[in-house]
Amino acid sequence: MAEVERIIGTPETPDADRYGQDRAEEVRAEEVRADAQDAEAAAETPRGKRRVAVLFAVAVVAYALDLISKMIVVAELEHHEPIEIIGDWLRFEAIRNAGAAFGFGEAFTVIFTLIAAAVIVVIVRLARKLYSLPWAIALGLLLGGALGNLTDRIFRSPGVFRGAVVDFIAPKHFAVFNLADSAIVCGGILIVLLSFRGLDPDGTVHKD
Repeated sequence: MAEVERIIGTPETPDADRYGQDRAEEVRAEEVRADAQDAEAAAETPRGKRRVAVLFAVAVVAYALDLISKMIVVAELEHHEPIEIIGDWLRFEAIRNAGAAFGFGEAFTVIFTLIAAAVIVVIVRLARKLYSLPWAIALGLLLGGALGNLTDRIFRSPGVFRGAVVDFIAPKHFAVFNLADSAIVCGGILIVLLSFRGLDPDGTVHKD
């Protein structure tokens, strides 16, 4: 009997063959998905690094412009008559501001200093999950502006954490401000616009 089975052959089992083919296809599909996920992760890593580089590049430019402008104002404009740029509508006038942006809250200098330091820490931590170019620009503006005014708080008189910020841009019927204030406001406006569009810092878009 065994010899007959050997000669004739074992009957085929279609169900078993079909199961084996299905299992092989599942394994191949899982391998393809794993390869795709690995490729996506590899692509996301350099993209995230580029966005972080943009954030810090924008921050450095904003900080440098603010620092240089304040050095020029202190050296050339302080204790001098204001310079009219557009008649009475816009002039440069050196002002020492102990309060927040645009001269608000002069009695809370230390608190504003701590808030600025906290904002910087939050932005740096958020940079690890940053994959959106617009968010990188917005956060870079906030970081550069916060660093600019924090530098004044720490190093200018009357003392550490109580230093007065140098303001010099004086529009008519408006508070005097500086480039750091402008960077913070522009960054904040951009963040509001991105939030309305549903764009998150990690690059995902959600709709409420």
